[in-house]
Order: sequence, then C-alpha cells, then structure tokens
Amino acid sequence: MNLINNLLYCAVLLATLWSCGTKGETKEQTQPLKKLPVITLRDSNVTVTSDFPARIEGRVNVDIRSQADGYIEKIFVEEGAQVRAGQSLFKIVDAPYLQQLNLAKANLGAANAALKSAALEVEKFSELSRSGVTSDFQLKTANAAYEAAQANVALHDASVQSAKINLDFTLIKAPVSGFIGRIPKRVGNLVSKTDVSPMTTLTDIGEVYAYFSMTEKDFLTFNQRYPNKTLPQILAVLPPVSLQLADGKAYGLTGEIQMVDGQFDSSTGAISLRAMFKNPRYILRSGNTGRVILGQVQEHVLLVPARATVDMQDKIFAYRLTDKNYTERVAFTVSGKSGDYYLVKKVEGSEGLCAADRIVAREAAMIIEGEQIEPEK
Repeated sequence: MNLINNLLYCAVLLATLWSCGTKGETKEQTQPLKKLPVITLRDSNVTVTSDFPARIEGRVNVDIRSQADGYIEKIFVEEGAQVRAGQSLFKIVDAPYLQQLNLAKANLGAANAALKSAALEVEKFSELSRSGVTSDFQLKTANAAYEAAQANVALHDASVQSAKINLDFTLIKAPVSGFIGRIPKRVGNLVSKTDVSPMTTLTDIGEVYAYFSMTEKDFLTFNQRYPNKTLPQILAVLPPVSLQLADGKAYGLTGEIQMVDGQFDSSTGAISLRAMFKNPRYILRSGNTGRVILGQVQEHVLLVPARATVDMQDKIFAYRLTDKNYTERVAFTVSGKSGDYYLVKKVEGSEGLCAADRIVAREAAMIIEGEQIEPEK
C-alpha cells in the first residue's frame, strides 16, 4: 500500500512540474515585442547655421563739433530728426567773428592804398631815371617798396579769407545725411573747439554694419570650407547672411560679409568680421545688438535625431536593426548639428552608419543590444 501511495505521489509531482514548465515556456514564447518607431537614413544635403553675437553701427557716424568758440545762438533741429547733407544744425553767436572780418577788410583796404602809392612812386622814378634826373638806385628802391606793398596786400587778403572761414564756422551744417542724436548743450551754452563731448552725433543708417567675432577655431573652419581660395575670393562667393534681432525675430533683409580684420585680437583670441545690411525702413540703429547667422551647405550627410542616440564613454551610439529587427549598437562620428539632428558624414572605408540603414528613432537609452523589436507602422 505504501508503495502504491509513493507511486501516486511521484506521478502527481511529475505532472505538476511538467505543467509549470509548459506554462513558463508558453509565457516566454507569447511575450509581446517592444513597438518602437524606426527611420531609414537617407543621403541628404543640409544647410548648417552658425550664429555669432553682433553689434550694429550706422554706415557713417559723425561727431558734430564746433570749430568756433562762442555761445549757441540757435538750434535748427530736434533730437532724432532726419537731416540732409548741408542742412543747418547750429548757429554760434557770430559778432566777434564778424568784427574780425571787418577789421581784416579794413587792413586790406589800407594795404591796397599803400600798393597804389608804391606804384605811383615806381612810375615817377622810372620817368626821372629815363630823363637822367635821378639814379637807378632810387628806382630800385621804389620797386622794392612796391613789391613789399604787394606782399602786404596778399597778407591782408589772406586774413580776410581766414576771417570769412571763421565766420562760416559759426553756422554748423550737416556733413552727411542721417539722423541726429542727443543734443546735450542747448541755446546759451558755451561751446569750444576743445570740448571733449561733441555737440551731437549724426548717423547715416540707410545701411548698417554688423560687427561680430570668430574664435581662431571657427575662423579656421570657415576658411576650410573654401579650399584653394584666397580671402577676397571667399568673400566674393559667400552666401548671404541673416540677422537675428534682440527679440529673437529675424531681420527681414539678408546681408553680406564685406570685411575680415587683418589680425586677431591678442586679448580675446578672436578676429572681427563685418556684414552689411540694407536698412530702408531705419529699423536698425547704431547701438543695436543681434546675432549674425552664417549658413553652410553640407553635402551627402545623414540626419540622425538626437533622441535616437545615447552617449556612452564619450562616444555617440545609435541602434541599427538587422533584417530580422534585432538591435545592434553602432558608434558614429558627428560632423555637425542642425537643430535636433546630428549630421553624420560617411568616411570611405570606415565603419558606422550608412544610407539605407534602419535605426530606432527614440528611447535609445531603454534599448538592450541584441533584443528584437517590432517597428511601428
């Protein structure tokens, strides 16, 4: 009887173990695969942008200073006004300069009278010398006096012209067209040629310059984009550049890079460049800031979403799928970035990602290498 019970117990135990094993195997076989989005890499041409902080200046910035000492008698313009070249801006009290002009004219008149007197003396002694009444010495003396009188006339004439110039300096006119800046001194204030601060600043902003700087590394990369070309040749073929304003919005017109400084700034290790932008609506003013955006077309690159990658030990990986949708981790070298995408340029003979490869598009950090997934449709 005990033998029969023992046999029954063993049979039940074996049945139970077989049942558990069968259930586990069934569960493993029926466990669903992860569903993840998959993209196919394509060979593309991509425009990559780089941006640099910039400061804006008007094409012409002129400090308006007085070349005459005196009190401001009249101001013809208001701050911020647009003026034309030659338009009157300030009037300095001109009475002292008018007096100097009148004195110079009087001295010129006296010099002219002395010249006429000397001419008469030359005429008189010329006649007496021909008649033998006087010696040639007296004629020579008269001629010398005449020449001295001529020089005196020229001297006083120059004084008159100088006085006229000084008088003209009392009316200050705009040397160029543009916009008037602040006017710190008003009517009645004394101005001088030696003043440190200008009376105002006149800015021509029909065109503006955006000055920005590149590091030595950026500048070398910039030059390497155009091999076998000199700097003037590079500037001639550069694509237009854009300007992002301080509010984050793009300026409506593109510009062009016109100048690269001849040397690096030893204190900052950067080199200065200048881009010119048309400013027909006068939106841009001297003192504005922004960012100059340079674009470059990179040919035959692969676009890999950043969220499809994982960083491990200073390397960037993506998960490529085999024909049966098993994952394999692949390291690749980034040649640039465009928005949320890495740019991958295939180097001949190297390993890595290739066009037509299928990669998992997201959740790369949650993937186990070698696992099988189900691509989402």
